[in-house]
Amino acid sequence: MSRRFWSDLTTRLEPYTPGEQPQGDNLLKLNTNESPYPPSERVLEALGALTGDELLRYPDPEATALRQAAADFHGIAVNCVFAGNGSDEVLSHVFQGLLKHSRELLFPDISYSFYPVWCQLHGVPYRKVPLREDFSIHAEDYDSAAAAVIVPNPNAPTGLLAPLTVIRQFLESAPDRLLVVDEAYIDFGGESAVPLLSEYDNLLVVQTLSKSRALAGLRIGMAFGSPALIEGLERIKDSFNSYPLGVAAQRAGTEAYRDSDWFRQSCNAVMANRQSLTDALVALGFEVLPSAANFVFVKHSAVSGRFIFDALREEGVIIRRWDKPRIEDYLRITIGTEEQCQRLVETLGQVLTDL
Repeated sequence: MSRRFWSDLTTRLEPYTPGEQPQGDNLLKLNTNESPYPPSERVLEALGALTGDELLRYPDPEATALRQAAADFHGIAVNCVFAGNGSDEVLSHVFQGLLKHSRELLFPDISYSFYPVWCQLHGVPYRKVPLREDFSIHAEDYDSAAAAVIVPNPNAPTGLLAPLTVIRQFLESAPDRLLVVDEAYIDFGGESAVPLLSEYDNLLVVQTLSKSRALAGLRIGMAFGSPALIEGLERIKDSFNSYPLGVAAQRAGTEAYRDSDWFRQSCNAVMANRQSLTDALVALGFEVLPSAANFVFVKHSAVSGRFIFDALREEGVIIRRWDKPRIEDYLRITIGTEEQCQRLVETLGQVLTDL
């Protein structure tokens, strides 16, 4: 294969490796943190009602109804809301439009592994800040002279939640430093930073409808911030792709925000399964970090993460593991349905018994 047409940037890039999407019968897929439950019936009805006339025309470039539904859900003005094609695209716009000129961007050393990829892609100088021994994030560890900080909350892959007091410390310790809070998993027991937007203009919050609203297949991401920050993202969007969200995604996302009863029930079911799974894993000899996400981050007291990962895979159970310092023996397990969690626990019990 000839690579002579690649740019220098293309050659240098070390792309992000997404979680695999394995195919096959009877696989238990607990590796990419999708919802174990289908989306709201209102979402499915809205998708089923789409007409040919709607599909032959370009979608609303402003995603007006979706942004208004998100604004209503959070109790903020619609000009504080940005919609994009998945939170990864939204975050890429953030790096391009709000972080590219930064003297230095800081983020945790154990965190979402797409951050350094975007830094390479958009030419953003960065430095990783080590998590504490217990994997917690502390605002005082981040240099107030840095131009920007991005933190996932809850963090990934640890699942640990930083309380809003920590987010406030970030914001107040450096009022001229932009703080981006990546809240992909905030709906599973965390408290969102969106209400703080009325107090701080140096805050941008990014969320996704892939997890708690079960729309990973439609790719819908949101950002919430001051009108000036949102305008900056809109300028980047309209210089890149002015129609990022199709009609189906806009319609589905709008109904997902409007169906608050389904949203609460689904999140509560995931959190209940998380607690049950945590108890079962502890009984099997695992250390389970306290999670506020739709996954748990675990380590066995006597067996290596690599062994358990491989053994589960042989039994058709797919989870996630990283060959990285400090976390090579940890495993990230997506919370499934009650039945899926039970199968995982039974398989783990058999694997450990066979040692």
